Amino acid sequence: MKSMLKDAGILFLITLVSGLLLGLVYQVTKDPIAVQEEKARMEARQEVFQDADHFEDGEGFSEEAAQAVLNEGGFTQESINEYCAAFDKDGGLLGYVITVTSHEGYGGDIKFTIGVRMDNTLNGMSILSISETPGLGMQAEEVLKPQFAGKKAESYVYTKGGASADNEIDAITSATITTNAVTNGVNAGLYYFQTELKGGSGNE
Repeated sequence: MKSMLKDAGILFLITLVSGLLLGLVYQVTKDPIAVQEEKARMEARQEVFQDADHFEDGEGFSEEAAQAVLNEGGFTQESINEYCAAFDKDGGLLGYVITVTSHEGYGGDIKFTIGVRMDNTLNGMSILSISETPGLGMQAEEVLKPQFAGKKAESYVYTKGGASADNEIDAITSATITTNAVTNGVNAGLYYFQTELKGGSGNE
């Protein structure tokens, strides 16, 4: 009995010390991590709207409300994390930067931003996080990302036989799940733009 109590006491002390150390590490690292995340967020905005002078976050935005909008459009496996308006130096509205997460990736969520001009042109894409198969789905950065830049369509589809229309995207070889996830994510972002931002409730 004494041995059991001793072992339990030792285990309790180990657990307590481990918890305190983890708490200390979190307190030390949370601010630098937050700074890096904010830096990546701002760099992504600038990447997809290089001609923007400044950005303004969408007022009253909530992920729950955005999800309800996407669900109505059939995008139940995608999420809108945030959006902001992009302005030129004279205060003119250039378009919107929308952060999207697709939950359809082969290796997990794929999170990226897209820049959409007011005429529906995709200004660019910046991938924030992706965990796909090395050599296959991880080629999204080099294969898919350039294909969306400067394109103008209501929505996009992917093809394995070579894109022949403005709304077609060449799939990554042997990685159609990743291609599908990114394409659906882009379409979800465009749907949100068309229904909520372009002349909708989110318009500045």
